[in-house]
Amino acid sequence: MKKKIAVFASGSGSNFEAIAKACLKDRINAEVVLCVCDHPGAGVTQRAKRLNISVLELVPKSYSSKAEYEGVILRELKKLGVEFICLAGYMRIVGETLLNEYEGKIINIHPSLLPSFPGVDAIGQALNYGVKVFGITVHYVDQTLDGGKIISQAAIPYDGNDREELEAMIHPREHVLYVSTLKSLLG
Repeated sequence: MKKKIAVFASGSGSNFEAIAKACLKDRINAEVVLCVCDHPGAGVTQRAKRLNISVLELVPKSYSSKAEYEGVILRELKKLGVEFICLAGYMRIVGETLLNEYEGKIINIHPSLLPSFPGVDAIGQALNYGVKVFGITVHYVDQTLDGGKIISQAAIPYDGNDREELEAMIHPREHVLYVSTLKSLLG
């Protein structure tokens, strides 16, 4: 039986699409049943609609608290029978409401070799620091910022300072690493 997963994203959705298509091609024993987006109209919502995947678009500031916001998400996750959550460019910190319900069942992809360069703009942080090996990490989500247990990583040697070039190297590798990690976790 395929696991039902939700993918949370805030931007263009290239990782979302890589995951969804891998599921559709049975490369992952799962089905993406929901896309949760905190930026209505973001590119990820168009990708989800093209793939006939339900979309939940919310404006977090329209809720009185993080718990209320996540409560709306949780009700939709439960209604659809979601068993596993993937964060793919979701630019919000997951709170207790979701963490308590999905403990050990939420993963994230981050564009650095954690524990180095957690948080926003990891690529920029690493470029500014002058590292020569960049990377990607898939990790479990817990109450710490990009601090959950590491599941998989990929190193990307790069001895330059062109952010656009580096991002063009990182993004396709993210898709491969996220899909292979999900395959190993979900079958």
